[in-house]
Amino acid sequence: MPMLHRSMLAALLLAAFTAHAAPGADLPGAADHPLIKRFAGSWLAGQRVADWDAAAVPAAPEYQKADKYKFKELVELEGKVTQTVYIAPRGKAALEVWRNYQQALNAAGFKPRFVCERDCSDLYFAWTRQLQPTKGFVWAKGDVDTPTGSRYSLTSALAHDDGRMLVGTLGKPGQQATVLLYTSLAANATTGLVATYVQVIEPKAMATGQVTVDPAALQAGLAAEGRVTLTGLFFDTGRTELKPESQAQLDAMAELLKSQPALKAWIVGHTDNVGGFEANEKLSLARAQAVVAALTAAPYKVDARRLTARGLASLAPVAGNGDEAGRAKNRRVELVAQ
Repeated sequence: MPMLHRSMLAALLLAAFTAHAAPGADLPGAADHPLIKRFAGSWLAGQRVADWDAAAVPAAPEYQKADKYKFKELVELEGKVTQTVYIAPRGKAALEVWRNYQQALNAAGFKPRFVCERDCSDLYFAWTRQLQPTKGFVWAKGDVDTPTGSRYSLTSALAHDDGRMLVGTLGKPGQQATVLLYTSLAANATTGLVATYVQVIEPKAMATGQVTVDPAALQAGLAAEGRVTLTGLFFDTGRTELKPESQAQLDAMAELLKSQPALKAWIVGHTDNVGGFEANEKLSLARAQAVVAALTAAPYKVDARRLTARGLASLAPVAGNGDEAGRAKNRRVELVAQ
């Protein structure tokens, strides 16, 4: 890979810095995640905490040989997301930092999905380019003192294009958090510092009842575009069963169909492009079928001849699949007038 291209990719891990952080000065208001404490003496340079959000982690270290910057498979998760970047004390070797994190996790019952310790640069590039791990971070302020006495910004001082990565779960069954840990392979040549990225995704139910579903809005959407996205339908990742918080959306759909007795509709499931197409096609169809089944059963009892389920997988995206925000928009169910 050309040196310029490699260096540009290497900067992605910490490219979101708009300010720079001084060793020893944690980001104000930030704290270690309760499950994983920092390497002794490290300082917290940046963090993002989302009380509830979607996130993804690599399912395996393999990646497509034809396009080494795209993961072959990702695990899509929802819950509380905490992402933190630490900088180890000066003079600490990357291996010492890595082994201490690894031993602490293992002692706590960590169950790895995969561990990469050698030749992980392509995995790093895929991770930073596809998942943008520091997007939305808040960063500490300041500069880094280098061993020569000069000042250097974290943007390019601490990013490293190769390192060690692990992904796995921690906690009791049913309450397991998913952990991703990345530690740079060696201290940065300019600053002599080692960076570690820790992401923790905790299972957590989304707060519901925050949106009122109006049957008139569904009718307006059908009148304007012939279709409407059913934003009030909820499924667990990779599952086809409607979650209880979908009831308000189902109530609105049933009311619309009752008020429009001549209306016939397609219920169409859609997915993002993560995973195999055939699996996504089956998933999208099964979710659409679950919606039809709910509406034709008690208490709604809509005539089954009025509703037809279809699954289009990733064939009709409404946003790009390059980041989680776009993929979240593409995972949807639509009501389409026949």
